[in-house]
Amino acid sequence: MEHGEDFPLSRVPQSARYGWFSVAIQRFGQLSALSQFLLGAALGFGMTFWSAFWALTLGAVVLEIVSIIIGIAGQREGLSTSLLSRWSGFGQYGSALVGLIIAVGLIGWFGIQNAVFAQGLVQLIGIFPEWLWSIIAGVAVIVIVTYGFLSMGWTAYVAVPLFLVLAAWTTISGLSHHSFHQLIHMLPPGSLLTLTQGTTLVAGGFIIGAVITPDMTRFNRNASDVVKQTILGITLGEYTIGLVGVLLAHAVRSSNVVNIVYSTSGFLGTVILITATLKINDWNLYSSSLGIVNMMNTVFGRKVSRMHTTWIIGGLGTLLAALGILQHFVGFLTILGVSIPPISGIMLTDYWILKRQRHSLDTSRTSGELPTQVDKGNWPMIVTWLAASFIGYFVPWGIGSINSLASAIILYWILMQLKPQAVSKSDALGEETV
Repeated sequence: MEHGEDFPLSRVPQSARYGWFSVAIQRFGQLSALSQFLLGAALGFGMTFWSAFWALTLGAVVLEIVSIIIGIAGQREGLSTSLLSRWSGFGQYGSALVGLIIAVGLIGWFGIQNAVFAQGLVQLIGIFPEWLWSIIAGVAVIVIVTYGFLSMGWTAYVAVPLFLVLAAWTTISGLSHHSFHQLIHMLPPGSLLTLTQGTTLVAGGFIIGAVITPDMTRFNRNASDVVKQTILGITLGEYTIGLVGVLLAHAVRSSNVVNIVYSTSGFLGTVILITATLKINDWNLYSSSLGIVNMMNTVFGRKVSRMHTTWIIGGLGTLLAALGILQHFVGFLTILGVSIPPISGIMLTDYWILKRQRHSLDTSRTSGELPTQVDKGNWPMIVTWLAASFIGYFVPWGIGSINSLASAIILYWILMQLKPQAVSKSDALGEETV
């Protein structure tokens, strides 16, 4: 394997797995970044403290359940999300759809993070225009991701501790001149958000991170490590960073994260915060590259380099940042919050409940190879994904992301009962089915 390729189209062997702390610090790094402050500030600007707390709680529960269930499957099989989906309900061509959806969503996130980085440095330093700072940020992340999981791990060891120190510093200095009781009970300074809207924002803010959990957990050595790192990372990230963002938005009466941090921590603190953006943005780009590599292999039968793909899609994400994608942040999260959960719903139902391909996966795992048989397509998956996404977006009651996830699990199970003969034949004979 070429250095840095990181097994995009094969299982990760046990010899290439890491200890739990190496993976856990990257999981926490995904949530201890500027985006989480941005989300917390958006909630605080439109919600009371306790409304935001319950939005974070409900959203975090959804994220932890999805992350653990999907993550353990990735750890067991040593497969990335898009590759695992081939044998978890989506089939050969459906997995290409998964790769494409994940890549588009993460390229959007990559653009958002780059835009925040660039805007912050324009406010702090100036010198260069925003588009040039976006290019500088994009190239820095691309270089980190090019060398894969090991390089990203070293970035986490530096960025995460710095960010934690900054979070503590910002909280103490920013809230020291305000009554904690007053901040908790004050009305939001901006347009009101409902609990449903807030929860959808929380779930949408990291639901794609939950779905791509196998990209990370395939490097874990056992299932207990997956559980520990997920609960620790999501709980600390959502509550610690998210609620700090809520309180600071109330204290400063603004949702502008860079202004908030600068007013409480000064120039150095803001530079640390913006630099920490690199930590989550490397995973956006990394998982996006894995999705594209799988799609190219599935649709065109070509094994493209993950490293080369990283440079191409990283350039696209940088372009999106320059075009002002940050202005559509809330709408973008809302769409992700209802269209991504059905993917995980289908995968966990097929892998853990129906277990259609488990025998093939178990047999091939002993030799470290991929199963030789795979469904070409799976019509219940397409119907389920579209229907569940529409349910999540248009049903006016409940929480959109939870509605789409739950409906995907139920719909997919029901529809799969309508084609038991095809499933049995495929699993028994090991033939490709359409």
